[in-house]
Amino acid sequence: MRYLFLLTLLAYLISGCNTPSSPDKTEVVTAEVITPRNTAITHENAYNDLFLDSVALSGFIAKRQLNDSVANRLRSFYNARNYQFAWIDSRGLTEEAAAFRSLFNQSTDTAGDKPLNNKLDRLLEEDSMQVKASDPDMIQTELMLTWRLVRYFRQNGGTVEQMEHMVPMQKQDMMVTADSMLHTSEQQYPAVAALKPALRQYRDIVKKGGWASVDSSVKSLKKGQSSPVIIAIKNRLAITGELREKDSSALFTDELETAINKFRNGHGYTENGVINDTVIQAMNVPAVERLKQLLINMQRMKWLPATPKGKLIVVNIPAFMLHVTDNGKKVFDMPIVVGKEGHSTTMFSGKLNQVVFSPYWNIPRSIVRKEILPAMSRNSGYLARKNMEITGHVNGLPVIRQRPGAHNALGRVKFLFPNSFNIYFHDTPEKRLFSRDNRAYSHGCIRLKDPVEMARFVLEDSPQWTDEKIDEAMNAGKQKYVAVKHPVPVIITYFTAWGDEDGTLHLVPDVYGHDAVMKQKMF
Repeated sequence: MRYLFLLTLLAYLISGCNTPSSPDKTEVVTAEVITPRNTAITHENAYNDLFLDSVALSGFIAKRQLNDSVANRLRSFYNARNYQFAWIDSRGLTEEAAAFRSLFNQSTDTAGDKPLNNKLDRLLEEDSMQVKASDPDMIQTELMLTWRLVRYFRQNGGTVEQMEHMVPMQKQDMMVTADSMLHTSEQQYPAVAALKPALRQYRDIVKKGGWASVDSSVKSLKKGQSSPVIIAIKNRLAITGELREKDSSALFTDELETAINKFRNGHGYTENGVINDTVIQAMNVPAVERLKQLLINMQRMKWLPATPKGKLIVVNIPAFMLHVTDNGKKVFDMPIVVGKEGHSTTMFSGKLNQVVFSPYWNIPRSIVRKEILPAMSRNSGYLARKNMEITGHVNGLPVIRQRPGAHNALGRVKFLFPNSFNIYFHDTPEKRLFSRDNRAYSHGCIRLKDPVEMARFVLEDSPQWTDEKIDEAMNAGKQKYVAVKHPVPVIITYFTAWGDEDGTLHLVPDVYGHDAVMKQKMF
C-alpha cells in the first residue's frame, strides 16, 4: 500500500511557489521588476544562518559581465531574502541545494556546468563542515547556484515570485504554516494534497492540547493481557483514529490488537500485534512534533522532478523501501537496506543502465583505510579468508577488491546508475537484515531483498535474458556487464511522512536527521 504516495508524488511537475510552468510556456520573468529588500528578515528569524555581503553580489555580476536582465534577477532574489544565503549554511550545502542539483540535472543540459557540479559533489561528500559567510569559495558556489536558478526559470518559464520562493526565507509560526499549507492549491500540489487530511487532523489535535504520554516502562504487552497502561494506550489511539470504538477497560482486546497493527504499520514497524517500548516511544512523540513532521515533508515534496514516462524506480530512504512503476502503475515494491549513520545514502537521481553479474567488489579507499588495513594488521590471512586481493597501490594505499563468489559483499549482481557518489543497487549475502524494522546498515549503497526480480524487470526488453540465463550469470563466478536496452530512471527520496491510497498516514523515524535540520530552520 505504501507505493501510492510515490506514484502521487511523481505524477506531476513541481509547480506553484516552488516550480516554474511547463517548458513550452512563455517566460514571464522580466528585468524591470525588482523586489524591494526585505529588512524584516533578521539573523533571529531567518531560515538560514549565513548572510551575504551585497558587495559580493555586485562583484560577481561585474566579474561575470552579466546583462541587466540576469543581474536584476539576482539582485531581486537576494533582496527578497535580505541577502540571506539560499544554498549554503554553516554546515555546508543545504537540502535545497541537493534537491535543486537533481532537479536541474534532470531537466537541463548540464554539459557546460561540469565545474559547478564537481564542486557540489565534493561538498555533498563532506560529512561535516564549518562554513563562514566570508569564505570566497562558498560565496562563489552560492552565487553560481542562484545564477543557475535564473537560467532554469528562463528555460522553463515562471514568475519572479515563484523563483524567489524556491527556498524558504524565514522561520514561520507552525500553526500559520499549517493553515497556509491547507489553503495550497491541490491542482498545483497533488502530492501535498495527499497529506492535507492528516495535516488538518493533527492541527486540530494540537489546538486541543495534543495527547497525554503513555507509561514508557512497559516492556511488552500482547492480546489477552491486562494492565492499567492499556487504558492510556486506548485513549491515545482513539485520538489519532487507529482505535475506532470507545473502550475504557484494561484488557488487551482483539480490537486493540487491530489498532496496534495499524499504528505499527503507520510508523514503520512489523505488524505483530505487540505493544513494546519502541511502539510506546512512537506514541509519545508530541502532537506538535508530528505536525511539524508533516509540514517539513510537504515542503520537501515540492522539490520533486518531472515524472518520466515509462519505467521508474523510486527509493524512499526512511521507509527502507524501493518502489517500481511503469507509466504510473505499480509493478512491485521491495524492502531495501540503506546506508548507516556516517555512510548516509545520498539523495539524488540517475538512470539505471547496466547490470553486472557475479561482480567484483572494488572496495572504496575509505573502507580500505578504516577497516581493511586494521584487520590485515591483526590477521595476516585476512585477505585470503575474505577472498580479497590487492591489485595495485595508489598514493601509498593498496587497491583491494573482493572476488566474485557466494560471500562477496555485493552478492551475485549489482545494478549501476552512474552518479558522483559511487552508489548503486546490489544483492547481499546478509539476508537476515531484511527482517529488521530499521534497515540502515550499508556503507551507502542500497541492498535489494530480491535482486532476481530487479534483474528480470530491467532486462525484460532483452528476451535473451531468460530466468535460466539470469540465474546462470548470477552464479557463474565470472564478472559480466550487461547494458540495459532502455535505461530506467532512478530517484532517491527522503520522506518521513506520506499517505497511502487507503488513507493510512505513515510517520517514520528521521534516520539521517534531515527533518531535525529542517525543523530548526522552518519554525
